[in-house]
Amino acid sequence: MDLERELELSLRSRFSLICVVSREEERIVQKLTALCERTDRELLVWDHADDFQALTPARETPKAKDPITALEAIAKMDGKVVFLLRDFHQCWHRQPRIVRKLRNLAQELKYTHKTMVISTPSNELPTELQDSAFQLNYPLPGIEELNETLSHLLAAPGIQVNLDDEERQQLLRAALGLSSNQAQRVFARAIVSDGVLDLKDLAEINEAKRQIIRASGALEFYTPAETVNDVGGLEALKKWLRMRQRAFSKEAQAYGLPAPKGIALIGIPGTGKSLTAKTVASMWKLPLIRLDLGALFGSLVGQSEENTRQALNLAETVAPCVLWIDEIEKGLSTGSGDGGTSMRVFANVLSWMQEKTKPVFIVATANDIGSLPPELLRRGRFDEIFFLDLPTTNERREIFEVHLRKRKRDPSNFDLDAIAQASEGYVGAEIEQAIIDAMYLAFNDPESPARDIQTADVLAALKKLIPMSQSQRENVGVLRRWLAQGRAQSASFQESSQAEATFVPIPIDPITAEL
Repeated sequence: MDLERELELSLRSRFSLICVVSREEERIVQKLTALCERTDRELLVWDHADDFQALTPARETPKAKDPITALEAIAKMDGKVVFLLRDFHQCWHRQPRIVRKLRNLAQELKYTHKTMVISTPSNELPTELQDSAFQLNYPLPGIEELNETLSHLLAAPGIQVNLDDEERQQLLRAALGLSSNQAQRVFARAIVSDGVLDLKDLAEINEAKRQIIRASGALEFYTPAETVNDVGGLEALKKWLRMRQRAFSKEAQAYGLPAPKGIALIGIPGTGKSLTAKTVASMWKLPLIRLDLGALFGSLVGQSEENTRQALNLAETVAPCVLWIDEIEKGLSTGSGDGGTSMRVFANVLSWMQEKTKPVFIVATANDIGSLPPELLRRGRFDEIFFLDLPTTNERREIFEVHLRKRKRDPSNFDLDAIAQASEGYVGAEIEQAIIDAMYLAFNDPESPARDIQTADVLAALKKLIPMSQSQRENVGVLRRWLAQGRAQSASFQESSQAEATFVPIPIDPITAEL
């Protein structure tokens, strides 16, 4: 958004009350000051601490220690004046007299050249003011504004810059999601640390960004180290992802391809859903942000909806990115004991998923299909719904190879066919645990302590583990029946003979069957 242009149009239209929603007060002041100087308007600022102050050449400022007196002073002044009321949202909370006075004044100023601008971090307006106020949501700075901030810092003498144009763009993209002040601090720290700004500072910017985004409560920034080679099996899902690897490129846009919206990964716990979310970001070289839906809920009226709006806006600012919503069924509970808050948050998230225009690719994972609202999975919110089933024989072999290499063991030293057959019904997490248990067996061998692991150790560890396909046979059967009914696409190229051999034909609950 070009805030200065939006404000100018509002002033020319004689809007008497404008609410700018942003935590970045300095940016609002800067834009308003530039606008008033260019259009020959006075700019007066009022807050609780310093009363009225003039930010452009103006007459003597009035004295007003309280909000009512400040509004009365605004009513008495004449001329082309913009009044910036900072933190005025704190004044109207449970203060009907102030709300009424502000509403009266907004009506009176419509026939003058005076405008009140309220800077507030929240878009929650009193009901009485929603018809009188024009609301502007001012997003976090984009690439161009961040570039201006960086250029200002680099103008200082003695700073060495070792960046080409593409590397500079990488640094700026890494800073997306930060406020102007936060970006300025991060850039300054990167410069001061060694006196040189180069691509090595990318790690420091990402770490600072991770800490700042984590402080928001509901979002966590990841720098995924996982690659597609860390995921065993799931070849159908991998093929789908590879076909869209360049989906956010300029070439794809020029070709007319729309940016993909996202995927839902549903299936048995431990089959690699969370690992896949990290792999998508790594494969596509995009930032990965995890959204904790449970952290969106607050105790104050309207706080949950406000947290949701801010989290989704931040995700759009970082775009293109991957937004990982883990175990979405737990965050989107639709109970009736919270006054309808969960329903409103759920509706906000669904609307955003359907209507978003920014390239935010959603990876939503779920274990319990019975808790998923039907409207979540309809077409338009996701490009595809994948089911992650029990791994096939070939997939289990690949998973063993992945985890053996991960622990610096050569897979060729093991009878992979034997352990793949012995692990029928095991998921990836259980296969990883079998490798760890086998290492403990070898490490504590009384005859040869700390010897290397062998195939026999892995087979022994597998015999001791009780896989989820047995301990939760009924739940696994319900999930697999859901796939058999054609509700989703399999993430694997199934081996039909094995799939038929391992399928558990358990009668499904008629209520669950309707989902």
